[in-house]
Amino acid sequence: MKHYLLLALLPLVAAIPASARDHSYEHGKVISMESQPCGMAEKSSKTVAGEILGTDADHKNTQQVLCPEYVLQGEHVLYHIRPDDTKHPVLLTVGETAEFRIDKDKIKLRMQESDDKERSYSVVSMTQHDAPSGDVALSGSK
Repeated sequence: MKHYLLLALLPLVAAIPASARDHSYEHGKVISMESQPCGMAEKSSKTVAGEILGTDADHKNTQQVLCPEYVLQGEHVLYHIRPDDTKHPVLLTVGETAEFRIDKDKIKLRMQESDDKERSYSVVSMTQHDAPSGDVALSGSK
């Protein structure tokens, strides 16, 4: 009896991970990338020996950190996005099509032309855009 119950539940358990990965994606295009300031990096010149002996000066080097910010053009919205992985951001190819989905407050993006991995991006801003002039039918012209 236990074996029959286990065999009956096996297809249901196997279907759960498959349905979790099956998402509906929107199609878009990466239209630009700019480097934007996203913080400061400080590097101190103090050493352990200098701290003990008291010979180290309090000198710090600060450098502005730049992060890539992409403009992703969806069907009706322009998304300005930044990668969540700031230490190892993957550069996206400008002009390539992308598939994306919105998951809570993040955009999950994948580029089929490259490695097809889904990566998480933070949305910096969103603006509505109009359809390109080539897609709009001109009324009254023959």
